[in-house]
Amino acid sequence: MLFSCLVDADRLNTEEYMDSEKNKKRKGYLSMVELQQRFTSYMETKTKRSSKTADDTVYKARQQVLMDCRIAAEMVPGFFSLTVPTGGGKTLSSMAFALRHAEKYNKKRIIYVIPYTSIIEQNADVFRNVFGDGEIVEHHASLDEEDSTPRSRLATENWDAPIIITTAVQFFESLFAAKTSRCRKLHNIADSVIILDEAQLVPIEFLSPILEAMRLLTEHYRVSFVICTATQPVFEAQKNFPQFPGLPKGSVREIIQDVPDLYKNLNRVEVFLPKKNSDPVEWHDLAADLSDVDQVLCIVSDRKSCRELHALMPKGTYHLSALMCAQHRSDAIAEIKDKLHRGESVRVISTQLVEAGVDIDFPVVYRAMAGLDSVAQAAGRCNREGKLNAEGKLGKVVVFNAPRRAPAGTLRKAAETAERMCKQGLENPIDQRVFTPYFTELYWKANSLDAKGIINLLKPTPGLGIQFRSAAELFKLIDDKNQRTVVVPYKKGELYIRLLKKNLISAKKLLRKLQRYTITIYVNQFDTMQKRGSLEEIFPGVFALTTTVEYDKEIGLFIDEMPNDPENFIV
Repeated sequence: MLFSCLVDADRLNTEEYMDSEKNKKRKGYLSMVELQQRFTSYMETKTKRSSKTADDTVYKARQQVLMDCRIAAEMVPGFFSLTVPTGGGKTLSSMAFALRHAEKYNKKRIIYVIPYTSIIEQNADVFRNVFGDGEIVEHHASLDEEDSTPRSRLATENWDAPIIITTAVQFFESLFAAKTSRCRKLHNIADSVIILDEAQLVPIEFLSPILEAMRLLTEHYRVSFVICTATQPVFEAQKNFPQFPGLPKGSVREIIQDVPDLYKNLNRVEVFLPKKNSDPVEWHDLAADLSDVDQVLCIVSDRKSCRELHALMPKGTYHLSALMCAQHRSDAIAEIKDKLHRGESVRVISTQLVEAGVDIDFPVVYRAMAGLDSVAQAAGRCNREGKLNAEGKLGKVVVFNAPRRAPAGTLRKAAETAERMCKQGLENPIDQRVFTPYFTELYWKANSLDAKGIINLLKPTPGLGIQFRSAAELFKLIDDKNQRTVVVPYKKGELYIRLLKKNLISAKKLLRKLQRYTITIYVNQFDTMQKRGSLEEIFPGVFALTTTVEYDKEIGLFIDEMPNDPENFIV
């Protein structure tokens, strides 16, 4: 914190002397009171509109969530949990809490921390509609400079703005960083309200140092945290797990006054679990079942399964996975939403990337056996708006045993934990009461809650002091040592690749634009593609596909295989 104050003061002082006009651009944001007024006005209009279009039960539940958030905002600062089923309106309600809490307790800013950039873009658009374009500062790797203002770009340097929307990677890695650029903003985290969205996705192997950092921010820097999710993790100390390094017991206060009643009122689906000791379903049989449904989403646990199942589906079925670049996925999701809205037939095979924050609404959802949090998130894509309830029906969620197990590590342990609980008689895997025993067992099964030994590095050691730099190097939420990034020629990506090769536009600007046209693959896959001549270095350290042949407009990048359609090779 001291280092952060020094760095920011030095940079601002130099900037004021060298470029006073640039320095002036940093100012001019609305106050918390003014932001609160805009929010209130927006919500009044939205409430009138929603009361006419939404299912009555869903509408009333969302209004109750909003009211509970406004009431709880009066409570003294500290830790809060916001436990709301998917589709319960927690994005805007959590902001309602943060604004009122910030105004009452003199907080300087609201920091909205989100796990994925895809959700950031979606939520940022919501908040821009509320507060206006100039009041939201996004800070993440995929942000195009053309989508931001000079003032907001300056604010990403030190987070000196009232509303910051950022990724969990940017937020938590900054807390453990050792570089001036990353540390500069830390002192502005003090006196803030931090909304930790989809909190169940905090990486288990870093849970101990993350919880310790959160505790210090709350106790010493006047920060209030809102732990926000439909599947509330266990962040407090547990009696039956004494070695768990959680927050002090009783320190996290629930915002919703009656969580069980809220879940009951927002029950929009019926979940069908696989029969005890049933065999895995074959892809062909599953594809046949899915093909009989007009509107259906099927979520599997890995990219290979996604491709195998998609290949057996009728033509026109959508595929969603991380082997499609971000822009490609966004385009596909927009088409899917449009077809759902028009009531057209639409089938989707996807990996778990649609489970957190992607606002789609299917009448039927299939999910390969996974952790209970994943099953609940998948269920949140089913009958989301409660439209079937008006017809006296519920959405249908089918959990099945897939031919391929979940990937090794946390995902497999989560699936095995859920499977064990189901075999022991669990009837409703999305009941909010199941998540405490589920997460407690999952954390207990983890190899370590501080896999890199971060906490010991940050304790004073004779002869070494506090090892800030070593901790920073090891605290990487996404371990990219065994990964490489490839740029693909999807739509505008092809133009940007060509411009970068010809050096016609600023490389920095183009590299920023190309973020949305990149795909991360493993090193061995990268080497295979390089050996077969599929990749070209278009800029130092930046590799792109040499042709459009190996990027399919439906399923994305070919990595372990080449496209097998002979027409692709006809010149």
